[in-house]
Amino acid sequence: MRHPEVPVMRHHDLSAARDLAEDLAVSAGALIRERRPKQVEVLETKSSKVDPVTEMDQFIENYLVTRIRAERPLDGILGEEGDDIPGTSGLTWVIDPIDGTVNYLYGVASCAVSVALVAGPPDPLSWQPLAAAVHAVDFGRTWTAATGQGATADGAPIRQNPPAPLSRSLVATGFGYAARRREGQARVLLELLPHIRDIRRLGSAAIDLCLQAEGAVDLYYERGLSPWDFAAGALIASEAGSTVCGLRGARPTTTMVVAGRGEALTELLRILEAADADDPAW
Repeated sequence: MRHPEVPVMRHHDLSAARDLAEDLAVSAGALIRERRPKQVEVLETKSSKVDPVTEMDQFIENYLVTRIRAERPLDGILGEEGDDIPGTSGLTWVIDPIDGTVNYLYGVASCAVSVALVAGPPDPLSWQPLAAAVHAVDFGRTWTAATGQGATADGAPIRQNPPAPLSRSLVATGFGYAARRREGQARVLLELLPHIRDIRRLGSAAIDLCLQAEGAVDLYYERGLSPWDFAAGALIASEAGSTVCGLRGARPTTTMVVAGRGEALTELLRILEAADADDPAW
């Protein structure tokens, strides 16, 4: 049942929100490419000494916030770099200015701008995704979605191939920055590797989810994402026909995000649950 405080958006409103999300992500990506210095410096760190923030992260978040406040002044904003602006519309923009900051820092190709609009409380446990866009900065690719309207890759509708069995599945994942969490994730990976084709770790959850959506990887899972890491990518994958969930019947949250289809997804969930991939100890 829809919560009475959650606003209902009409079809054309959802389309307009998706178009705005796309414009925000693409224009921010252009700024990142244009303004990238020859030597990127770490401005500060977040969850650990190896979890960096750059000046570009803050510049792009300020750009996105300014644009959203000008065009949607009643909406709230939840941003990675500290922008938590309440709104009065019941809608919130969930933004990640650079998803894959370590890649950006090192000049390794795979970082993205992620923009999503959600209804209800700005919490993955209860929000309702409405519109999303992810722009891959280095490749210039853009994925979009709106609830009930499907997903696109560079403007073309995403059409998924039949799902592969787990033994022939290419699986994307990521790792946290805290040493104890990495130890736990390494143990889970050891349990999973014998059952799959191979693993990919690109360093951007938003891109990983979009690649899963279009079938460039078959499955995706990751522990410890922040809401802005997966808000847009999860909607794109869902609208492309994937199931996006957590473990043990839970919704996708910061504890675990899993995306895939068919029997391979069922088997992946079974392996992750048996390996206690959502162990609260780490």
